[in-house]
Amino acid sequence: MQRLITSLMVFLTGCAVPHHVPAPPISAGPDWPLGWSPSTGQPRPTNVPLIDVTKDNVAATWTCEPTLIDTSTFARQHQLESPWEGPTERPGKLLPPHKSQKPIVDDSGMPNDLRPGGLENLGRGGNIWGFESILQTAWTPPDPSLAVGPDHVLVTVNMAIAWYDKETGTEQFAALLDSTGSPGFFEDVGAGSFTFDPKCFYDPVAERFVVLALEVYSDTEEAWITLAISDDSDPNGVWYKYRTWAVVQNGSEQHWVDYPGLGFDTDAFYVSGNLFGLDDNSGWGGVLYRTIEKAPMLTGDTAIIHDVRKGGHASVQCAQHYGETPLAFFVSRRNSTSLRISRILDHTSPTVSSSNVAVPEQSPPPGAPNPGGVLDTLDGRILNVLWRDEHLYTCHAIANGPDATCARWYDIDVNTPTNPVLYQSGDINTVAGPGPPGDTYFPAIAANMYGDIAVAVGKCAVDDVPSVQVTGRSSDDPLGSMDLLTETATGTHGVDGRYGDYFDMTVDPVDDTTFWYVAEYSQNFGWQTYVGRYTITEPNTCPTDVDGDGVTGINDLLAIIAWWGTQDDSADVNDDGLVDVNDLLECVAAYGPC
Repeated sequence: MQRLITSLMVFLTGCAVPHHVPAPPISAGPDWPLGWSPSTGQPRPTNVPLIDVTKDNVAATWTCEPTLIDTSTFARQHQLESPWEGPTERPGKLLPPHKSQKPIVDDSGMPNDLRPGGLENLGRGGNIWGFESILQTAWTPPDPSLAVGPDHVLVTVNMAIAWYDKETGTEQFAALLDSTGSPGFFEDVGAGSFTFDPKCFYDPVAERFVVLALEVYSDTEEAWITLAISDDSDPNGVWYKYRTWAVVQNGSEQHWVDYPGLGFDTDAFYVSGNLFGLDDNSGWGGVLYRTIEKAPMLTGDTAIIHDVRKGGHASVQCAQHYGETPLAFFVSRRNSTSLRISRILDHTSPTVSSSNVAVPEQSPPPGAPNPGGVLDTLDGRILNVLWRDEHLYTCHAIANGPDATCARWYDIDVNTPTNPVLYQSGDINTVAGPGPPGDTYFPAIAANMYGDIAVAVGKCAVDDVPSVQVTGRSSDDPLGSMDLLTETATGTHGVDGRYGDYFDMTVDPVDDTTFWYVAEYSQNFGWQTYVGRYTITEPNTCPTDVDGDGVTGINDLLAIIAWWGTQDDSADVNDDGLVDVNDLLECVAAYGPC
């Protein structure tokens, strides 16, 4: 049916006005038409909503129509055949000025005695394999993001997208994201020549790929959050694409969205982003929390969008939720000894509540020396977040003494959402720990159905060019410990200055066990991304063995009954999306050793 819909190619564009009608922007003045910018004298879009988030933590609700695009009709299916050889551009240089508006994070947190764990020789790594993915485009840094489905691996970078056969790494499709493509992936929905900070994930419940990119154009004072949702679990073919307006009104100020977070739970997709002034009269605005109701988007219907602003928040990351939870969680760094755990209860009428969790002391990291110079390790902000089984897993880079950097990870118990508690944390500290010394940075974290935790990091030293490393732990290992790092890819050249902002990691939706990650290293032509696969516990080839003890027995039957009526992946043994009598019958039929 979805393919028949595609043949009609019903192109619907434009965003509706909000359900409530706030007053006109104060900064516009009574005689300024919506389609004209008073500061630049340039025309700006007219068919856009007025998103009024002047009231802190009060939602503005509006809608946006999709455009249906079939990627199989693209004239060029492989647009990235060789690395970009000319000069590269930093996206940040084309954005409105925002360095002077950076949020101030208080680094004078309350002292505590919490101590992180470290690296030990646990012997947990295995089944390590990978392949080279997108190579240097005209933009730097790449900021890679990753989505893994049943048969495909999808990667986004500044400013391109590609997907690959999961078993072989063979590229099936590659395109630029913006209007410089042939065509660009988002060009048909209206994207111009400047998309940036793309993110992606695979939603294992909805069985869809989701891709996001930002757009900002200073001359016309435009900002967009552009989204695409595949019509099934195969990225080849139809996508529902939504170009959503991202200029928000805060009293007399207008803001655009930077550094997006992208997450999901059972009912909604979530986007977060820092709010910077769109013109010289507008300053720092806090964080935008955008909640998008999921169900309509899965059929290419009108998107229902709820926007909430929190003025005191900064650099928030959305959680990707594996399993059912009544809350959507978000994490950000609050100060030197605590993280802020934010949550949204009602995705149709969202407000943001927050609690703080004490963590071992940390501060923003310095640069990382390597044969090419000093690599920029970002500023200590949270990099990615995953929720499962009442725990949040997250990470960032921190200072390791005055002159070194190391990756830090956290496992936070949120069983009582209003009182989150640090369960364990650890430093991937190669300076003080075993193994070759060096700085670690850009950590990406995930946890699987067995409670295994894996982290991918970049690593370099004064005499060692940047490389890609991976480590992990089993739920049986000492709290806070991670295995020694295993190098999985390394480049040929060093780096000076801005190298990247983050890596990404996820869990295979088929076995809910295997970890996948995307990272980067440097070649003679510039940056190169790499996709890797990593296993700690071997995948369960006996789906009726829900608890993974090698036998289908009474404990597996009880686990299915406990998850009855839910969409829990581990108890859904027949993989039909629901734990019910059919799963119970399969367990009974397979009773005994696997």
